[in-house]
Order: sequence, then C-alpha cells, then structure tokens
Amino acid sequence: MEISPITVVIAVTAIISFIGFQNRALFEKYMFNVGAVNRGDFIRLISSGFLHADWMHLIFNMLTLYFFAPIVLEVFGSITFLLIYFGSVLAGNLFSLLVYKDQGHYSAIGASGGVSGILFASIALYPHIGIYIMFIPIPVPGYIFGLLYFAYSAYMMLNPRQYDNIGHSAHLGGAAVGLLCAIILAPKLAMQNILQLLVMALPLFYIAYMIFVKRRK
Repeated sequence: MEISPITVVIAVTAIISFIGFQNRALFEKYMFNVGAVNRGDFIRLISSGFLHADWMHLIFNMLTLYFFAPIVLEVFGSITFLLIYFGSVLAGNLFSLLVYKDQGHYSAIGASGGVSGILFASIALYPHIGIYIMFIPIPVPGYIFGLLYFAYSAYMMLNPRQYDNIGHSAHLGGAAVGLLCAIILAPKLAMQNILQLLVMALPLFYIAYMIFVKRRK
C-alpha cells in the first residue's frame, strides 16, 4: 500500500516536534535564528519547520495541512506537493531573515510557512473554497479569508507586539510562495479567477512596497 506524502510529512513533523519538546538542546540547535543563519547555519531554514512550541501549535498546523494538502496533491502530484511545502517553509524563513536581518536574537519555529504555502496554493486553485474562521458559523470564501489573512499578517508584522509570539513574516513568505507556485503551475485555473486572486493579494503588494521600496528610501 502506497503511503501518502502528506502522512509522511505529518508523522515526521510530529515525531521530531515531540523529541524537541523533550530535548531543549536539540530544539535550540535546529530552530530558526537570525544570528545563527547569518553565521552560516543554513540547515535551520528547513529544520525549524519540524519543530513546534507546544502540542497546540503542532496540532493546529498539522490539522490545517491534513485538510488542504489533498487538494494540492491531487492537482500537482507528490513531488510538486513536497516542493511547494518545503519551498514555502524555506521562503517563510528567508523572508523572516530579510525582515529581521539586523535582529540577531530573532528566533522562530514551526511548519506555519509550509502550511500557509499549501493553504494558499489550494485557495489559488479554488478561490471559492469554503474556509471556517473561529466564531463564524458559516464558511468564508477562500479569497476573502486570504485577503483577511494577508491584511492581518501584514499589519501585525509592521506593528509588532511584545508578547505576540507569532511568526507573521514566515506566514506571509510561505503563503506568497504557495500562491505563486499554484498560479505558475496551473495558469488556466488562475486566469479563471484572476479578479479574486488580485483582490486577495492586495496586502501582499502593500507589504512588498513597504519592505522593498519604502525601507530603501
């Protein structure tokens, strides 16, 4: 019987996260840290995606992956699914590295970049897919959820709070790459829903302006 790559990713992430819960030295060795990556410890750009802060963090990420990964897997196949997932983990951490390059103490863990990439690849394929948000009893169209998600993440990244403890930059980087990958790999589907995708991506254009244009002036 063939084992789904989704099952493998979830199982390996859960096992390594559990080991990290018990082994603080391993946790700190493989978590994302700006200072360590700047010194050449590049494995952290991927290894941090297998670590989580606690069970709730792990379960939330893996449940999201479990529900949305089958869409990407069905459309693109196993290899492309894995490339999008780990590419989004990498992109999320690289974007964090860019945003916090002068803050050597900045650290982060979690599969959120990869999960966000898979989630937004799914939305790019099917923008009207229903997504439930806490306290809202009816599903929200995927592109509306995406607009709210990008807007919230961009705002929180540009206006950080001391005890937020959420890697908004990793979320944005991973989600943007997942979205872009799906559009490039399935252009016909994307063009059928180009208006919804453009509306959803408005906060991404804003954050790109703030990071790549305004900061350089």
